[in-house]
Amino acid sequence: MTQFPGFPFPLGANWDGQGINFALYSENATAVELCLFSEPDLERESLRIRINERSNHVWHVYIPGLLPGQLYGYRVYGPYEPQNGHRFNPNKLLIDPYAKAISGTIKWNDALFGYEVGHPDEDLSFNDEDSAPYVAKSVVIDPRFDWEGDKLPRIPYHRTIIYEAHVRGLTKTHPGIPEELRGTYAAIGHPVTIQYLKELGITAIELMPVHHFLQDKFLVDKGLSNYWGYNTIGFFAPDIRYASQKEHGAQVNEFKQMVKELHKAGIEVILDVVYNHTAEGNQMGATVSFRGVDNAGNYRLTDDKRYYMDYTGTGNTLNAKMPSVMRLIMDSLRYWILEMHVDGFRFDLAASLARELHAVDRLGSFFQIMHQDPIISQVKLIAEPWDIGEGGYQVGNFPPGWAEWNGKYRDCIRDYWRGADSMLGEFAQRFTGSPDLYQEDYRSPTASINFITAHDGFTLNDLVSYNEKHNEANGENNNDGESHNRSWNCGAEGDTDDAGIIALRHKQRRNLLTTLFFSQGVPMLVAGDELGRTQKGNNNAYCQDNELSWINWENVDTELLTYTKKLIHFCKRHPVFNRRRWFKGQPIKGIGLEDIAWFKPDGAEMSEEAWQQDYAKSLGIYLNGRGIHSVGPKGEQIVDDNFYLIFNAHHDPLSFKLPPKKFGMKWTKVLDTNLNYLEETGEKHKAGDEVNVEARSVVVMKNEIG
Repeated sequence: MTQFPGFPFPLGANWDGQGINFALYSENATAVELCLFSEPDLERESLRIRINERSNHVWHVYIPGLLPGQLYGYRVYGPYEPQNGHRFNPNKLLIDPYAKAISGTIKWNDALFGYEVGHPDEDLSFNDEDSAPYVAKSVVIDPRFDWEGDKLPRIPYHRTIIYEAHVRGLTKTHPGIPEELRGTYAAIGHPVTIQYLKELGITAIELMPVHHFLQDKFLVDKGLSNYWGYNTIGFFAPDIRYASQKEHGAQVNEFKQMVKELHKAGIEVILDVVYNHTAEGNQMGATVSFRGVDNAGNYRLTDDKRYYMDYTGTGNTLNAKMPSVMRLIMDSLRYWILEMHVDGFRFDLAASLARELHAVDRLGSFFQIMHQDPIISQVKLIAEPWDIGEGGYQVGNFPPGWAEWNGKYRDCIRDYWRGADSMLGEFAQRFTGSPDLYQEDYRSPTASINFITAHDGFTLNDLVSYNEKHNEANGENNNDGESHNRSWNCGAEGDTDDAGIIALRHKQRRNLLTTLFFSQGVPMLVAGDELGRTQKGNNNAYCQDNELSWINWENVDTELLTYTKKLIHFCKRHPVFNRRRWFKGQPIKGIGLEDIAWFKPDGAEMSEEAWQQDYAKSLGIYLNGRGIHSVGPKGEQIVDDNFYLIFNAHHDPLSFKLPPKKFGMKWTKVLDTNLNYLEETGEKHKAGDEVNVEARSVVVMKNEIG
């Protein structure tokens, strides 16, 4: 076959209309072969091409006449010296780390391992079996797509409502979506799904990993599967398992169409991305891509280079200190922004990416490069600010420009409503956007991504229904998953016929949702929580690709759904609940009132001593609609009604005295979680009136500014 030298950049396989340029980075390789495959025989390559050109550790070749849809892989030669960090084995066909699409899934076989499985020397042995019949093939794509002028919605953080969802789980059982589309990108972009998100009030859907991932062998052997997908092998490739069209490369355009349809509806797309590790595991894992391309150049290794540093709990950690790995991450992010039009990223175990040597360095090269990039720095960047290594819990320590999953918010709000010992002072910090974590670093309240639940852990319904995890279905004797959930079952474990317990659980769900959406910061709702979804107490359903994890659209709690819709739209209508700037707690010029004030049930303002009482569970919060301290997009002053929020997490009802006249003469009750009530024309009260608030309830009063 005719071949030309080609070019070292861009990396990957790129079609230019006349042929395909192949480029692979490997610093320590001694030779590279390009393997081309043709249908119908995918078990052995139809052609091997020795790549003769090498520029700055990039091996490259140009093949004229090849077309999109071409299947390919690499065989990389070099030393097999695990003790020195090198695991080259040309008998293993390798997926291109820059592949834009991958043809299918791997078939687990001992030939996938670089060593002889069961050998007494373990991974120090050498396996010469050909893995090509079992490896998914990389696919050359046609990048052309009619975006019809699509532009990123660029919704500001303070107007953002995030909905965390799984592509398959959200739509797999939806009766309004054609059966052949359910569980796919096309289903997420379907009018039925989009209408639902719009009616709910969602502005951004955060998709759990869609980068092509591998199924874990130990799960496959148990008849389970990696449902969540935090096991990436292709950082540029949308996973084919979520595509309704199975032609090679068709998943790319289906993903793009999904994004285009969501953007037309004003909904952003945020991807949950896993750049901290790959699916190849530890030294006993398979050799399917990065390990065989250049193990020492891609992974963090220990002093004994046979082994991997594991800050992720998956067996390995990508070495973001290496320029080539950092370039791969940056190239991947830019690709998803520029070519796939996504609006932001949530970085799984982001602290591992910031590690310089061993310590987490908030000003490390990872952050510096991200900030300097004119493309990446302009989209939403959200960190899961921890990993499992020493010093890995970094909530509040990421630099300006980043938002964070606020684990301290989750823990505090859960503790408050379950009645655990906790200071009202911390509740106040979390409610106001966690200024103790973010304000001193010149970040805004929107640095805090507030959440009560996430994919990892109990659903909202299970949070108020179980004290203990029930993960037996995972096949690990209930030893997996978090044991300290800060949950409360309200008096019975799991399902119950007790009407009193059921009513309390329903109210607790409303209390938690109400707190979430009235808090300053960016709220994140997990798909199905608004519907009453349960996982039967399983708090680690990562391997349950079945009805346990999928949303059951035939069994919807319509009462909870209606309440959640009203709650979200109510908060979106009132800018006092989604501020861009911090509360100042100082009198507003010309008014003499603070932008926020705190009250005890007797109507007196909170004292310093009251903040430190761990048994105190009740308080009133005054929000001044003239104290927002922000202007609109055209410079207009933003003004809202005044609100008085009463939180009573005590087990008894309490009588709350409304604030004095200077805070508002007339008040209207607009929300009461005890009554499942949310209307803007409720009962009327005057300043100083006594208002009865039932046990474990939230009441919200409104004073309209005339």
